[in-house]
Amino acid sequence: MDRLVKLYAGLVLYGVTDALMIRADLGLDPWDVFHQGLSRHTGISIGTVSILVGAAVLLLWWPMRQRPGLGTVSNVVLVGASIDVTCAVVPHVEALGARVPLLLCGVLFNGVATGLYIAARFGPGPRDGLMTGLHRRTGRSLRLIRTGVELTVLAAGFLLGGGVGVGTVLYALAIGPLAQFFLRVFGGSSGGSHTRAGTSAAPVPRERAVADTI
Repeated sequence: MDRLVKLYAGLVLYGVTDALMIRADLGLDPWDVFHQGLSRHTGISIGTVSILVGAAVLLLWWPMRQRPGLGTVSNVVLVGASIDVTCAVVPHVEALGARVPLLLCGVLFNGVATGLYIAARFGPGPRDGLMTGLHRRTGRSLRLIRTGVELTVLAAGFLLGGGVGVGTVLYALAIGPLAQFFLRVFGGSSGGSHTRAGTSAAPVPRERAVADTI
């Protein structure tokens, strides 16, 4: 699959799956808890908030001498736009019997989206880049940096009224293994650049799949 196709399919799918989890209303990933909390206080759509936060995080790259790639810039715009478009199409649902499948589909296909996006190798998302930049500047482990950042935005989002629930826990437990599996699927396991993608990127999801990509 062409790298650009992987990149843009992954980013659009990431936004779609974020929206499915929003509509499920059973808990979001840490960054979307933060986005939703800001959205509720500002009246701005959650997708637009995601874009604005992504742009603000990208500015933090400058003092850390991080260089954004095509995927980084595309991530800022496409994920948020896809969230808003999908939320406009998918209605609110009340029945738990409908919300649970929405959540499960959202988490599963978010793993697919993460695998596609990382396999394209066009640079990290703004939030992932922030974590890797802090890792290099502080010398702290990437896992510790990621945990600290995500707990901070989760706590801030919760205080702002963002949705924390069983979906938040499910996402935290499932996204690493799912992203790693689909990265191997889309990155390939033999031959040329596909082997390099699989080899160099395979450990990434367990450490920093965010979505991140978001």
